[in-house]
Amino acid sequence: MTNPPIPPVERPTPAPGPDGRPARPSATATATATATATEAAPPPAWRGLLDPESLLAADFLAEVLPQPLHTLGLEGVRRFAAPQPPPRRTRVASVTEEDATWTDAFGVVRSVPVRVYRPHAPGADTAGLPCLLYLHGGGFTVGSLDGVDEVCRLFSHHAECVVVSVDYRLAPEHPFPAAIDDTRAAHAWLVENADRLGIDSRRVAVGGDSAGGGLAASLCLDLRSRGLPQPALQILVYPAVDDSFARPSWTEFADAPLMGAADAQWFWRQYVSDGGIAPGSLAVPFKAATLAGLAPAHVITAEVDCLRDDAEAYARRLGAEGVPVRHRRYRGVYHGFFTEIDAFTKATEAVADACTSLRGVFTDRGLPR
Repeated sequence: MTNPPIPPVERPTPAPGPDGRPARPSATATATATATATEAAPPPAWRGLLDPESLLAADFLAEVLPQPLHTLGLEGVRRFAAPQPPPRRTRVASVTEEDATWTDAFGVVRSVPVRVYRPHAPGADTAGLPCLLYLHGGGFTVGSLDGVDEVCRLFSHHAECVVVSVDYRLAPEHPFPAAIDDTRAAHAWLVENADRLGIDSRRVAVGGDSAGGGLAASLCLDLRSRGLPQPALQILVYPAVDDSFARPSWTEFADAPLMGAADAQWFWRQYVSDGGIAPGSLAVPFKAATLAGLAPAHVITAEVDCLRDDAEAYARRLGAEGVPVRHRRYRGVYHGFFTEIDAFTKATEAVADACTSLRGVFTDRGLPR
């Protein structure tokens, strides 16, 4: 990511004075300008936490987005967040698009688009491969299959697994529980079609970033409530799992790059129909009465992120209730880094580390220490 050229600032020509020359500013105006410059707000403390790559990216964002994201309004946010697909550098055996279909409680046949990635792996054509069901981020309101394409390719290649990426319905047109309904349906579809897809249904993991991480956590709770087998692993990348907005990171990083506290709360209101906080643990995983019996978890957090403390509290609670947990906080980066492979070296590191956890559970070795 490079900074665009900054255009020169056009300064107005002062009005001429009585002698025809440009008028000099008054002493009062000069004093006011000096005081304003002196009183300019210091840079936010979080800038001192960012690594050089993140500082460069944050400065770029400040140029192209000089106002809080949510103030753009729904359509403006979607235009800003529209993905520019990076070059597809990571090669996989095949990428196909399908519709995962299911029949809802009213007997209506519905479908959700999915993208299926198959790796170049020994025995891929003859044996059932492990699978990762992946859910993109975007505040439940934006995001797409293209936005996580390279991440899914990396997962498929390095973990030697099939990846099924889900294009779930977005809020506010489709508020809670539409996204979790689509997530549940996609999971059921891939299990039911495991033989056709070349998937070992006993080795299916689930993962996602931000809103997608929250959906992955919700899926594990939903499967437990219905007495169904847990995924082999849940990969929760800075997941949205609580609605209290009260832990220290919400204040400490209220104006962090890309997504500040007000932005995150705006996204949440879109998800719950702007009419209050949706009840039930599937909307808010942290409110589940217990987290016992859920899938092992690989939890990723970013140091400069208002969601950080919520996600880390969820990881601690999982561990306290007997769930194997591997947590990594990536220092020097902010929310959204995980899918920006071109911009952040730590994105590649984080994906590789998550693949290590995937390979561990897929081969029955368990989570690495």
